[in-house]
Amino acid sequence: MSDRCSNSGFAFFSGMIVGAAVGALVGLLYAPETGEETRRKVSEKTKEISDELLDQFDDLKDNVNEILTEVKKTGNQVVEDIKKPLKKG
Repeated sequence: MSDRCSNSGFAFFSGMIVGAAVGALVGLLYAPETGEETRRKVSEKTKEISDELLDQFDDLKDNVNEILTEVKKTGNQVVEDIKKPLKKG
């Protein structure tokens, strides 16, 4: 259940970022500015969005690593719990 909520939260946040990027790009393209100025703004926005996505990816990677650590710890505990009765017997 928590995985589903966490995934939908990530999807929602990613959708917001993509929507904001598209909205900003459309706004820039329809702005009454020179081509050079528009290209500069598009370049800056692209860099900002790229940085944000990289931050999100790093957060996702950290979360996955935490989950894998917990799974390994739980797996090791299960193995130890199984070994205990076998050592006594």
